[in-house]
Amino acid sequence: MNCPTCQKEARKSGKNRNGSQRYLCAECNKKFTDESTRPTDRRDLDNDKAIMVLRMLLEGSSVRSIERLTQVHRDTIIGLLVDAGQACERFLESTVKNVPVEDVQADEIWGFVNCKEKTKVMHGYDDSVGDAWCFVAMERNSKLVLCWHMDKRSVPATRTFSAKLKAATAGKFQLSTDGFAPYRTAMWDTFGPGIDFAQLVKVYGNPTEGGTAARYSPGEVIETHTVVCIGRPDEENVCTSHAERQNLTMRMTMRRLTRLTNAHSKKWDNHRAMLALYFAYYNFCRDHTTLHERNGKKCTPAMESGLADRVWTVGELLQNAV
Repeated sequence: MNCPTCQKEARKSGKNRNGSQRYLCAECNKKFTDESTRPTDRRDLDNDKAIMVLRMLLEGSSVRSIERLTQVHRDTIIGLLVDAGQACERFLESTVKNVPVEDVQADEIWGFVNCKEKTKVMHGYDDSVGDAWCFVAMERNSKLVLCWHMDKRSVPATRTFSAKLKAATAGKFQLSTDGFAPYRTAMWDTFGPGIDFAQLVKVYGNPTEGGTAARYSPGEVIETHTVVCIGRPDEENVCTSHAERQNLTMRMTMRRLTRLTNAHSKKWDNHRAMLALYFAYYNFCRDHTTLHERNGKKCTPAMESGLADRVWTVGELLQNAV
């Protein structure tokens, strides 16, 4: 074994408490660990506590508040989140596929990683930080989140999102989005005449109040009009309200999307993992009030779409995802 610092040959020097082999370099007197003998998962955390940590993340708790309440180190919490999120992302892509749909709504929700876009441009940072937009498509009737995509709010991102939507759906359906212009070409290039697509364009006015209230208040909608882009959509059903309500649920459920706090994501992978975990939980584990009232029993979007036969627990979700 050669020393990674001076490349001289080193000798064995015992083992760490986790069992990995330790070496000592006679030339520079540096100690280092053999990566090949290092355990792949060093988290000493039982399954019940790990599930409780993930449930707290899904109920809007911050990482440090979970650390204080559970005595689990924040690095362990983040590592658990990333592993679970990556597994859930793969699970959703393989499970939510070719789903028959009738009425789909799509919208984008804004977030940021490490810093906002203005600060990123000012300091010349790369695209791993700054604004992080999440494109979300959901079926209006079943409430199923069909697909999502986290990226910059750009033309390539819109095309990737439309490709994911095509893979997740089957048959001809009606699609409603906001007035974001790249949707028009992206949806035509992906679906052609195979869908009925319209955009609901909203015209906003400036808030009437001044000062801080005007800065943080949403603009008043003074006018809306429908733009038919593909096919013959039912203009009375052109709507994005359900997708926008989904955005509110995301902000209330995920602490890192809460506005005017310092609970934002510090790394792109962490933000992506939290989104993937949330969407899998929302589809398979969370009882939806509207579906509950309609069916007279607890019901998730996955049950309404025929992807599950019961309400899953978080443990069952992780078992199926892994």
